[in-house]
Amino acid sequence: MQTRPATLLVIFGATGDLAQRMLVPSLLGLERDGLLPDVLTILGAARTELTQEGFRDLAREQLVGHLGDDAEDCSDALDRLLARLDYKSVDLSSDASLDDFTAQVEQRRGGGDILFHLSTAPSWYSAICSGLARAGLNGENARVMMEKPIGHDLASSMDINDCIGKSFAEQQVYRVDHYLGKDGVQNLLALRFSNTFFEPLWNSQHIEQVQITVAETVGLEDRAGYYDEYGAMRDMIQNHVLQLLCLTAMEPPARFDPTAVRNEKLKVLNSLRPIAGKDTESLSVGGQYDAGAIDGKAVPGYLDELGGKSDTETFVALRAHIDNWRWSGVPFYLRTGKRLPKRLTEIYIRFRPVPHSIFHRDRASIKPNALIIRLQPEEHISLCLMNKQPGLDRDGVHLSPVTLDLDRQSAFEDVRRRLAYERLYLDAIEGNGTLFVRRDEVEAAWQWVDAIFEGWKTNGITPRKYPAGTWGPSSAVVLTERHGHSWRE
Repeated sequence: MQTRPATLLVIFGATGDLAQRMLVPSLLGLERDGLLPDVLTILGAARTELTQEGFRDLAREQLVGHLGDDAEDCSDALDRLLARLDYKSVDLSSDASLDDFTAQVEQRRGGGDILFHLSTAPSWYSAICSGLARAGLNGENARVMMEKPIGHDLASSMDINDCIGKSFAEQQVYRVDHYLGKDGVQNLLALRFSNTFFEPLWNSQHIEQVQITVAETVGLEDRAGYYDEYGAMRDMIQNHVLQLLCLTAMEPPARFDPTAVRNEKLKVLNSLRPIAGKDTESLSVGGQYDAGAIDGKAVPGYLDELGGKSDTETFVALRAHIDNWRWSGVPFYLRTGKRLPKRLTEIYIRFRPVPHSIFHRDRASIKPNALIIRLQPEEHISLCLMNKQPGLDRDGVHLSPVTLDLDRQSAFEDVRRRLAYERLYLDAIEGNGTLFVRRDEVEAAWQWVDAIFEGWKTNGITPRKYPAGTWGPSSAVVLTERHGHSWRE
């Protein structure tokens, strides 16, 4: 299917939190840099009754707050973006409303491609796609972006995807995992596949273990209803964490294009050894935060914030294995949680110890090399090496670990840090699906996660309490230490 840059972007749920907090500011970033097509019109759509001017005022207020001290310098870009904005109230269950909406879309698209972005609850996806198909807005010149989560488990994910598939071909569907839009995540691919000295070492012969941590200090905030339904496993592991695992472990794709990249990620997901049955007791840990302290300030426990009883996990730690030639025998420790000591997204790759040390006196102090790829809050890459300590000593050479650091923020201090949706919008507008998730990826991830939930249920495993401000329940420490490893903290 040939794609052209979209001439019309339709955002369903345009008055919602995601649209106003992330999407509209991301479009402003593209406008500032001249990356939006000149002919692109942006049509906000929602059930809320609102005029064009009312929608522009809402966007202006949000953008001025987002820009802060930069508002004056960006006033021209702000005015240009606001001039692109229009709004249409629509109820897709009403034929009259749908007909009116269709006429508005056809008028604004100018014969070009249309990008529909479903910035709504996933429960609306099927109805919106069916309505667009009923109106004839699902032709080859249309594509549709949609947010996670796609379902609550494998069965519901397949139901949603089946309904979407009745209206749009798979190549028209752009499933968003906003982590893939982060510059640091894309740099992981650049680090692996544009530097020759990593590839010979990127395997089980040289790597002892891999740790992927996505830690948050916040609690429920304003997401209580959503979070209690999904929890840490569905909200983070099934998508963000497994996507990071795929990018870390995948084979080099033949090309940097949607099919090649996503094929290699799917191979990783299909090679994940199931954590099921009795294995869930030794290979997985679920936790739920209790009252504690973050940055010296007291914070309530999960149940206090929720205002009721719940067995939803706010912390997950897993020991995963990828059963293929490259990674056989290498544990991948995955960890995510809320109310942890610091906000952090990091990939820690620990290499195997040297097979023989000639430095007998310091043999015990020789630490294995490690590569640390930090994605947030700042982007930072460190390579830990052993180094001779300066000075003289009759006892011979003394060693200590040092790091080679690449601070991307300092290295590119003149480059503006972008929101993840800037990259995702640019690619979707241009019709490039490389950084979006394909249906078979989503369903392979759900299949693996569902087995863990089934094991928890069968074995009566419920989340263990941990004080807010700590790194999860003590059983998470045991998960690594029983294999002679420790979490990097």
